[in-house]
Amino acid sequence: MPIQMQHVHPDSALPARADVVVVGGGIAGVATALFLARKGISVAVCEKGEIGAEQSGRNWGWCRTLGRDPAEIPLAMESLRLWRGMNALIEGESGFRPAGIVYVLDSEKDVAEQEKWLEGARLHQSDARILRGAEISELLPGVAREFAGALYTASDGRAEPFVAVPAMAEAARRLGASIHTNCAVRGFEMQGGRVSAAVTENGTIACGSIVLAGGAWSRLFCGNLGVDLPQLKVMGSVMRTAPLDGPELTVGGSDFAFRKRLDGGYTIARRGVYEAPLVPDSFRLLRDFLPAFRGEHGAVKLRLNSRFLEEWRTKRAWSLDETSPFETMRILDPKPTQALLDDAMATIARAFPVFAGAQLQEAWGGLIDTTPDAVPIIGEIPAYPGFFVSTGYSGHGFGIGPGAGRLTADLVAGDTPVVDPAPFRPARFRRLSHDR
Repeated sequence: MPIQMQHVHPDSALPARADVVVVGGGIAGVATALFLARKGISVAVCEKGEIGAEQSGRNWGWCRTLGRDPAEIPLAMESLRLWRGMNALIEGESGFRPAGIVYVLDSEKDVAEQEKWLEGARLHQSDARILRGAEISELLPGVAREFAGALYTASDGRAEPFVAVPAMAEAARRLGASIHTNCAVRGFEMQGGRVSAAVTENGTIACGSIVLAGGAWSRLFCGNLGVDLPQLKVMGSVMRTAPLDGPELTVGGSDFAFRKRLDGGYTIARRGVYEAPLVPDSFRLLRDFLPAFRGEHGAVKLRLNSRFLEEWRTKRAWSLDETSPFETMRILDPKPTQALLDDAMATIARAFPVFAGAQLQEAWGGLIDTTPDAVPIIGEIPAYPGFFVSTGYSGHGFGIGPGAGRLTADLVAGDTPVVDPAPFRPARFRRLSHDR
């Protein structure tokens, strides 16, 4: 069943013109719109379904610098700074609380790997540190499983996906942005060698730039333009419990993950195993993703299910005057893998007995946009001046969404970027390193 997002009422009519059209109403798109609007740039957000209804509302709700890829750490640090002031920034509730995050580690090998990560993280003034023995017990009272160590950041936090993204959209609207749901963008027009208009199912919006923040749909959108975006989907399964008097800290182990929610319940998932639906693009992009699959040591499990036929039958090319695939499937709502969730719940209950009596209230699935190096793609596509992409967040998008939105807005506006954009440049991938 679809997740329960806070509903965002759309604006009644499309604007004839906007400086920027953002394609996609997840956190990457909404945060981009928010920071563009803060610059005084007119922006229209066009979402084929509802605001935040796909992975941006289905994720774990972690806001972390902990364990980030070295390329992402500066962006994660900027995002955490923005999360701390988010409620004031949007004049509303994002659910952010700086409760801290801890990774519990099973072996000395795991501890050694995290110590190596710490060497790089300290260059960015991270407050992460390794805990041992009694320090873990003090941090996690009631823990019944023995761990070799733990990696802990007190400054990291958590937020509520189902309220944060809609609240950010409303804040962008108060600053002048327009919000359009059930309004798929089919493509765009060019004039004078650059983007001149976004063509939607409901009409055309003249504009100077377009930002594609389409999440799991971004490769399909780009493919219609002849842009071969190296991106696949990974399946996530998540559930929530009724209110429970348990740990305030967000905790990740090798085989479980949980964080407390504003309502007193917990969001729970199976960590360490990722499901990748086997689809036609899996074969088209095999050479790109093979090193990543090998590097995960079997953690990525390929699954052959109904998605193969669904994507095989999906139209890969269309004209701007015909119905696009985005209009025939508004919201991706995959069924969660209950066996993974049952395993996660059992594992958590053994490690933290307080969860033994937890009442499960809801479970859901989500499709995560991922790149071969698990680092997002943020930047302009050289073949189409004025066309920017912000996608491939690989399960990290909610936490780094505010910083990514600010960075994207800086790039679109031609301002000094808040962090070095080089690690996210599209051209780092062979498929995006040349023009049409």
